[in-house]
Amino acid sequence: MNTVTDPQKYDETFDVIVIGYGFAGAMTAITAADNGATVLLAEKAENPGGISICSGGAMRGARNAEKAFAYLKETNGGRTPDDVTKALADGMAQIEADVIELARTSNATVETTDKAANYPLPGTETFYHSNITHVPGHETQEETYPHIMARPSANGWRVFRVLEDNIEQRAIDVRYQWNATRLITGTNREVIGANFIKPDGKTINIKARRGVVLCSGGFEANEEMKAQFWEKSPVLTATSTMNTGDGIRMAQDLGADLWHMWHYHGCYGFKHPDPKYPVAIRVKRLPDWFPGEEDKAEVPMCWILVDQNGRRYMNECTPYTQDTSHRPMEFYDTATQTFPRIPSHFIYDENGRKMYQIGAPTYNQPGLKFSWSEDNLKEVEMGIIKKADTLEDLAKITGTELPSIKETLDKWNADYDTGKDSDFGRPPGTMVKIDTPPFYVGEVWPVVSNTQGGPVHNAKQQVMNVYNEAIPRLYSAGECGSAFGFLYLSGANLSECLITGKIAGREVSNLNPCGK
Repeated sequence: MNTVTDPQKYDETFDVIVIGYGFAGAMTAITAADNGATVLLAEKAENPGGISICSGGAMRGARNAEKAFAYLKETNGGRTPDDVTKALADGMAQIEADVIELARTSNATVETTDKAANYPLPGTETFYHSNITHVPGHETQEETYPHIMARPSANGWRVFRVLEDNIEQRAIDVRYQWNATRLITGTNREVIGANFIKPDGKTINIKARRGVVLCSGGFEANEEMKAQFWEKSPVLTATSTMNTGDGIRMAQDLGADLWHMWHYHGCYGFKHPDPKYPVAIRVKRLPDWFPGEEDKAEVPMCWILVDQNGRRYMNECTPYTQDTSHRPMEFYDTATQTFPRIPSHFIYDENGRKMYQIGAPTYNQPGLKFSWSEDNLKEVEMGIIKKADTLEDLAKITGTELPSIKETLDKWNADYDTGKDSDFGRPPGTMVKIDTPPFYVGEVWPVVSNTQGGPVHNAKQQVMNVYNEAIPRLYSAGECGSAFGFLYLSGANLSECLITGKIAGREVSNLNPCGK
């Protein structure tokens, strides 16, 4: 991608161009429009919502901004400037009021739930969740957004419905299948517009009198970027093929610095047997547990993971499994020149099969209709899961030596009996015995739910260049350069989308116009 210098002639003109229509793009557009700006909200997919629409929907709030700052500062491990972290913390202290205000448009119900942060760090007790739990006239996800799939308890689609209602009440020009390819610059690399490819394949130049905001998410679906920024490979994408790092590259072209490119929110999951199926199938989302309170972790997880040698190598039920459980899969064995944990083998037994749905398909992708069966048997017929009547069969399916896989299961079951995972410290309440044939096994890969990396921004959401200078009239919001630099906070990317969208929308719309 290359920037385009001022063509002098434009097809259209707006005050603000917002690129990407997920949570962040919606909030940016709403704020800018309420501040008197004319707004173009452009989305390259045929449907809005990004990956946010498939989320659980719970947004992190904080009762005390100073305590929130103390916690976030610790989780970022010195990788995010204090003023950026403080802006996020301050926003979390305001997020509930902002959600309530948005919800009024739809007469939607907002509920709050006490929910401490994920780790025992300073300020953890200040956090809670705000959630939109009912939107009149939109009772089910299937009726409102038939092209998405989310877990039954998810409310992300309800949050997005409220954001759409707010967009529709404002004079915001929304366009779909408009692919932003290049930023247009004037003197001193001042961003004054963007070039788009329209649905008919033609290009168009649109002027932005005040500025451009990149709300285009991360690079989960860009295989080249993942290969260059991450060691382990492959890493499957969980939700959509649309997040290909477009905004990141457009910002790079203007000299933007990058941060947190290694950091992503993810877990592990299965591949669909159809090679054309575009996204991974994440494993079941189980409740989190709090470090130091292992005795309270009553979260039965019916499986274990083993590497390609039939050995366990991790605590399969980390405190926040959907965020960090991909990290132990990183190991590269230089003696064999392989990643022996990619794929890993996901093993459970007949009792585990009857416990709950193992897989949790999640997607915002038109044309997909796949859902996981209640009894986990359809997936056996499909070949996602393979059945082993004996340990000998299990060894053959996993390609491991029988003594190795037998020793692993014997050790696991003995640890269950004693109530202690002597190898990796998995909490006793999460342990489930695996001793009742038939056994079941599936291959699992690391899965990225969303990336945190992207262009560096300051507390005003201005995109910064490699000399720590703001690139004139260029902003970002949401996961196009998230502030989370080391450990993530559950529900906080959603809050971040609204918080940073509000900041970016306010800041860009307050700029003096760069011309008529």
